[in-house]
Amino acid sequence: MRLRDFLYSAFLALSAVFVVVDPVAAVPFFLAMTGEVEPARRREVARRAALVTWLVLTGFALAGAALFRVLGISLPAFKIAGGVLLLIMAVDMLQTRASEARITEGEVQAGARKEDIAIVPLAMPLLAGPGSIATVVVLMARARSGAWWEVLPVLLAVALTAAAAYVVLAGASRVDRVLGHTGMNVLQRVAGLLLAAIAIQFVIDGLGDVVPQLLRRA
Repeated sequence: MRLRDFLYSAFLALSAVFVVVDPVAAVPFFLAMTGEVEPARRREVARRAALVTWLVLTGFALAGAALFRVLGISLPAFKIAGGVLLLIMAVDMLQTRASEARITEGEVQAGARKEDIAIVPLAMPLLAGPGSIATVVVLMARARSGAWWEVLPVLLAVALTAAAAYVVLAGASRVDRVLGHTGMNVLQRVAGLLLAAIAIQFVIDGLGDVVPQLLRRA
């Protein structure tokens, strides 16, 4: 294992996972659901949400592919489905509107009435939602097809993204003041563009796996 290869793989994995989890985009929802919460309590909620996000994504990264095989879902099918889901989310991000594939207005309103929002809906589905889960499963499956160490950058990317989510949400009020509405929209469009590229790549990978199989059966 060369350090340069490890760092490059870690950068690619981190870019994909961070863009999909997108803790910055979660800031308005977090503030809406914790508007009356004291700063210390808000930081505690952010810490627990980040921890649950790490546990959920790490669990799916390690066991997701095996779970889907048990359910009879092939990896190419999951790549295509995940790519389509990410593309839907990317289109919403490019239009700077909240994606219902990520969280619905009803879930935000229900969260504002709950005493504890750390697990639901903050960690799931806002941070560790279907798009995030699909991304880590596909990245881990791709990593397992290479050298043994290539799974480590994916796990590291999940951990760093969860840590970043804590930092961003714990300082959500400051992030909101610094970026403002315009800054949030600019970042959302950039993230949407990157997410669209990731989504298309997942679909291409899935089709690349399944088309030869279909041709052999024909």
